[in-house]
Amino acid sequence: MQASLTTVPGYVELERIVRADLHLMDLLCTAREINLPQCRVVAGCIYQSVWNVLTGRPRGTGINDYDLIYFDASDISEGAEKAIETSVQSRFPAFPAPIEVRNQARVHLWFEGYFGISYPPLGSADEAITRYASATHAVGIRLLQDDQFDVFAPFGLEDIFAMVIRPNYALPNRETHESKAARAKSVWPEVTIVPWV
Repeated sequence: MQASLTTVPGYVELERIVRADLHLMDLLCTAREINLPQCRVVAGCIYQSVWNVLTGRPRGTGINDYDLIYFDASDISEGAEKAIETSVQSRFPAFPAPIEVRNQARVHLWFEGYFGISYPPLGSADEAITRYASATHAVGIRLLQDDQFDVFAPFGLEDIFAMVIRPNYALPNRETHESKAARAKSVWPEVTIVPWV
């Protein structure tokens, strides 16, 4: 989904919410400035920011971290990834939650050991978004040079604005879907959880 497709349900409202969020915009601007390949701000910090606005909660409520992904197959070392993460974090000494930076070209090296699920190598950062445990999690934004948004939401934005957490069966990741859904329900009781079947 590209920024020009403003007729997509929820797109205009998503952009309004994100542009009004100082922390998200600072991170998006920094991501653009450092010019990591295929870089996007993704997942919880986006949809949870929407939920906070929809439910009248303070911005930042329930946001445990801010995720920044990129794709660089030329260096898939943990050291290179960590150096980039440290550099990004150093720009935000007073950020309200940790910033995590992950090279999606190396996820297959650690995912199975961490989650116990086989994870084929990715071909792009956006492909990673299509594998998130819940369809609601699958949203990423980058800020283009002309200040337009480039939004990737392979399952659309409807579930985010309806506050529905729906399984994504791209991987057999039931445990992550259920644990993240339960945690979300504890912060935002308005959430509807679609069970894994």
